[in-house]
Amino acid sequence: MTTTAPPRPGPSRPGPPRPYLPRPYLFWLAGAQTGLLGDAVLGFALGWAASGYGGGAAGLVLTAITVPRTTLVLLGGAVADRFGARRVMLAGDAVMLAATVALTLAVAGSRGTPLWLLVAAAAVTGTVDAFHLPASGSMPRRLVPADRLPRALALRQAGGQAAVLFGAPLGGLLVAAGGLAGAAAADAVSFGVVLLVLLKVRPEGERPGALRRAGLLGEAAAGVRLAVGDPLLRAALLLTGAAAGALLPVVSLLGPLLARAHGWAAGTAGLVAGGQAVGVLAVAALVAWRGGLPRAGTGAAAGLCTASAGIGLLALSVGPVGAVAGSTVTGIGSGLFASHLGPLVLGGAPASHLSRIQALLTLVQSLPLVLSTGLLGLLADAAGAALPTLLCALATAAAGLTALATPALRRARPGPAATVCPPGPEAHLPASGPPGRVRRWRRAAASGGGDE
Repeated sequence: MTTTAPPRPGPSRPGPPRPYLPRPYLFWLAGAQTGLLGDAVLGFALGWAASGYGGGAAGLVLTAITVPRTTLVLLGGAVADRFGARRVMLAGDAVMLAATVALTLAVAGSRGTPLWLLVAAAAVTGTVDAFHLPASGSMPRRLVPADRLPRALALRQAGGQAAVLFGAPLGGLLVAAGGLAGAAAADAVSFGVVLLVLLKVRPEGERPGALRRAGLLGEAAAGVRLAVGDPLLRAALLLTGAAAGALLPVVSLLGPLLARAHGWAAGTAGLVAGGQAVGVLAVAALVAWRGGLPRAGTGAAAGLCTASAGIGLLALSVGPVGAVAGSTVTGIGSGLFASHLGPLVLGGAPASHLSRIQALLTLVQSLPLVLSTGLLGLLADAAGAALPTLLCALATAAAGLTALATPALRRARPGPAATVCPPGPEAHLPASGPPGRVRRWRRAAASGGGDE
C-alpha cells in the first residue's frame, strides 16, 4: 500500500502592495510644508520682536493674527469654493510673498521694528490665512483618491507637526543671525517655492461652476447649513470643537505652568512639550505608512480616551519622567484622533462644499480654544495648574465616550463622498450614498451653495 504525502504548503504570497500616493499630491505637499516651515519661522520672529515691547504688545500682535483669521474664515471658504482652491492659494501666496519682501526691506539694517509694523504684518498674515487655510485644507481631497485619503492626511499631519517642531529653533537661529529681516526673507523664499509648486499642480476637475448664486455670505451660510443638517459632519465638528477646547491648551498652556509649579528648568519643560510632538509624529507616520483603522470614528474616539489618560498622568506627575511619559501618551492620542477624524470630515463633504467645510472646521477649532485658554489660565492662577489639567483630562474622556455612544461616529468609515455627476446645478454631488445625505447635498447645491 502506498501513501501519498500531503503537499507541502508553498510560501505564502504577500498581499497586494499598498497603492502609492499620487505624485501631484506629494509634490504639492512638499511645497506646502516648505511654506508651513517659513510661517513658523516668521511667527517666532514676530513674537520675539513684539515681546521686546512687553506682554501687552505681544498679545496685541497675536490678536492681530487670530481676529481676522477667525472672523473671515467662513467667507474664505466660500470664496475658495466659488473661484477654485488653487486660484485662492495662488493669490494668497502672491500677497504673502509681496508682504514678506516688503517687511524684509522695511526692517533691513534697522535696530528695531516699530510696533505698528509688527501689528500690520500680523494682520496681513491672519487675513490671508482666513482664505488660504480652507483652500489648502481641501487640496488632499482634490488630489488623492478616497481610499488613500487617510494616509495622505496623516502624512500632511506629520509634516505640519515637524514644521512646528523645527520652525521655532530655526527662527531663533535666523533672528540671531539676521534679525527680523532674516526671518522675513526666509519666509519670502518659502512663499516663492509654494508659488512655483502651485503653478505646476492642477487638481483635476476644478473649475468655476455656473450655479445660481446666493452671494458669498449666502454661500458661506449654505456650508454651515449643510454641516448642521448632516449627522456625521455635525457630530464630527462638535467633537472637534470639544477636543480643541480640552486638548490643545494642555501642552501649550498648562504644561509650562506645571513645569514652573514643580520648579523645573526651561529645558525640562521643552522635553515635556517635545514628548507630545513625538507622539503625534509617531502615530501620523504609522497611519501614513499602514493606513488608519477601518472604523475611523471609533479610532478618533479611542484617540481622545488615550489622550485623556496621558493628560491625567501629566497632571499627577511629580517628576519629569512621568510628565514626559504623560505628554507622549497625550500626543499619541492626539495623533489617533486627528488622523482618523480628518478623513471623515474631508471625505464626508460634497465636492461643491469642500473649502466651506474646511473653513467651518477651522472655526470650531479656533473659538473653543480662545475661550478655554483664558478660563484655564485664570483657574490655574487661582487653584494651581494641576486642577485645570485634570479637568481637561475629564473633558477629553467625556468627549471620547460621547463619540463612542454616537452612532453616526461609531459606525463611520472613511470613503468616497462624491462621484462625477452630469454638469449642472448638481455637479460634483454624490450619485449614490445614504439617501438622506444625498438629498441634503442636492438641496444645498440647488439653493445657491456655490461650486468650485
